[in-house]
Amino acid sequence: MVKQNLLIVGCGDLGGRLALRLDTSAYTIYGLCRSHRALPAPIQALRGDISDTGVAAELLERRTYDVIVVTLTPDQRDDEGYRRAYVAPMQALVGGLERRAQRPRLLIFVSSTSVYGHNAGEWVDESSATEPRAFNGRRLLQAEQLLLDTELGGCVVRFSGIYGRARPYLIQQVRDGVGTPKQPAHYSNRIHADDCAGVLAHLIEISRRGQALAPLYLASDCEPAPLWEVKQWLAAQLQLPEGHLQAGTAAQRAEGAPARAATGKRCSNKRLLASGYRFLHPSYRSGYRLKSP
Repeated sequence: MVKQNLLIVGCGDLGGRLALRLDTSAYTIYGLCRSHRALPAPIQALRGDISDTGVAAELLERRTYDVIVVTLTPDQRDDEGYRRAYVAPMQALVGGLERRAQRPRLLIFVSSTSVYGHNAGEWVDESSATEPRAFNGRRLLQAEQLLLDTELGGCVVRFSGIYGRARPYLIQQVRDGVGTPKQPAHYSNRIHADDCAGVLAHLIEISRRGQALAPLYLASDCEPAPLWEVKQWLAAQLQLPEGHLQAGTAAQRAEGAPARAATGKRCSNKRLLASGYRFLHPSYRSGYRLKSP
């Protein structure tokens, strides 16, 4: 078997998890990141900022990559930070690839379900309208289109809320007593970080076998759930005393307060399941039951 070159752009926690899921007899794995921190084996570390067109050109001239996975994170949580983190890198990478005769057989861009603007408990899938309400969704959608409007054969994966050992945000909220009102129900969606890596490895394997991929996959676990329910379950798992969670304002907690319409959205993973992927953690109960969530 001739080894193929696989590049992870923005190689952080997710990139490291992905590398551990790949067959190292099939791939030589490179990880590009801006910092000089060590990357876990078997990743060969590359340094540079992909948003710099000069860096992108040098990177692509150095070798040909059969697979490129783009997993970026912003270092500044505002519109300009998201433009620098997602739009500028995709402009440089896509532009550099379009100028080359040899192109990757697969280019995956990791996006987010924040591109959807739905907020009334609706179900969304890959065919749903994308009308993001905030700058983060708008910038991610812009970066998606930079890829999907080309002939590079790109694939976008929209992850819902990622959790895991490196992302303990919700558990910390529950420990701190930050609750959520039971009514109106606010639907939430999540995916364990190990499943994120599993989804990417699964799509890479489908492509390696010569099978066609859809241009877009929504990746979320099998059980969207009201956030109140998730937090109550977590509080029980953490053996916190009854009443530890303080949910919303006094008016929201008042007995007999009128119920309002549901908020949030519910993400459908039917296309991903139809592709053959099977979740390690199909619900929050499985993922958060780990000894080190």
